[in-house]
Amino acid sequence: MQGDGIADLIGRVALGDRTAFVALYNQTAPKLLSICLRILKDRAEAEEALQEVYISIWQRARSFSTASGSPPVWLAAIARNRAIDVLRARKPVADELDSAYDLADSAPDPEKQTITKDEGRRIDTCMEELEADRAVAVKRAYVEGLSYQELADQFGVPLNTMRTWLRRSLLKLRECMER
Repeated sequence: MQGDGIADLIGRVALGDRTAFVALYNQTAPKLLSICLRILKDRAEAEEALQEVYISIWQRARSFSTASGSPPVWLAAIARNRAIDVLRARKPVADELDSAYDLADSAPDPEKQTITKDEGRRIDTCMEELEADRAVAVKRAYVEGLSYQELADQFGVPLNTMRTWLRRSLLKLRECMER
């Protein structure tokens, strides 16, 4: 869009020249459509908005003055403002605010958080009652997800010994938690 040629066309449109209006449309429509499309992200809505943009240009051409700004900027502002108006008209803001109250908070409530923290402290206390290597094996098995074989290899004990360690450790933890 070249400013001087467009300013001349806008001036002629202000006088009601339909040929100038067609020429203005042919020169500026692709750019103004891209502005509408970028904002609305829907081609059909952007094309409708573009029609309304040109209606505004036809009606407001008399108010354009080169002293107030460049013609491409004036046209782009009309397109941008119209696209934003269409975007705002899609869904009223009040509907969005009303639906926001219906959203559930996925975080646990304070009571559940306190219970979870208390249980965590109790588990930590009970883990301290286990022998150090047994506690490490339980953490690696049930927190880190290591297999019995991986644990047996790490601790240098037979597989069945590791199974026995874990089973007995879990029994001790259960007894401790029940106290």
